[in-house]
Amino acid sequence: MTTTTIDPVRVRPAYRLRFGGVLAGEWTKFASLRSTWVTTGVSAVLLVALGLLAAAVSVEGMDAVSVALAGSTLASLAVGVLGALIGATEYTTGMVRATFVAVPGRTPVLWAKALVAGGVSFAVMTAGALLAFMLGAPMLDSGVTALGLGDEGVLRALVGAGAYLGLVAVLGVALGMLLRSSAASIAVLAGALLILPGVFMLLPGSLAETLSPYLPSNAGSAIMSLQTADGSLGPWAGLAVFAGYVVVALGAAAYRLKKADA
Repeated sequence: MTTTTIDPVRVRPAYRLRFGGVLAGEWTKFASLRSTWVTTGVSAVLLVALGLLAAAVSVEGMDAVSVALAGSTLASLAVGVLGALIGATEYTTGMVRATFVAVPGRTPVLWAKALVAGGVSFAVMTAGALLAFMLGAPMLDSGVTALGLGDEGVLRALVGAGAYLGLVAVLGVALGMLLRSSAASIAVLAGALLILPGVFMLLPGSLAETLSPYLPSNAGSAIMSLQTADGSLGPWAGLAVFAGYVVVALGAAAYRLKKADA
């Protein structure tokens, strides 16, 4: 009598999307939406156009870098809006449920969105800062300190502007996924970057002087300055403080992703 041995059925492991696939998916979402490109373009236009306008009306005592980066404040709001839209739009449309079905771990989605928003913003804003600097140089008033890319601190300030604005975009993503509302995240971002410094000016003099350098926008923008003013943070220390705020926001968003339903 012959005995037939049947091999046990081999069950294939469930398919798991690697981080590279998650990143590619988030890039596809970014590239396929008109709103993200429009917002990115507005950010670049604000930085370059306001830099050129500042060069045209520059006055004695300024330096070429501060003139070129005159549009950085409004550009920071624009890239923050970009990040918030990337982080929160899927919650508004309900598509986030489909995303989390494909990526049940959830947090890789946050990291991928942050990389896409931060990477695109860094590249575009760095190019914008360099363009504003080079195009604005011939327009500067004779009393403005003329500088070249090879002068001390110039390249650091211009590339640093891109790094700061890239981190602002990442902060927008973190707030978008934490608050799950584009409007709420944009309001918080605008308050932290634009309104909070004005509020702190109402504090008693010594307290305001002590705390103001550590406010998000004041700390982050230190990387764009050629000279460190008394009581201000140094360029890299300021950027590190701002990066700390971004890390805290990302951590809070990751915690909520793990603990709360979509």
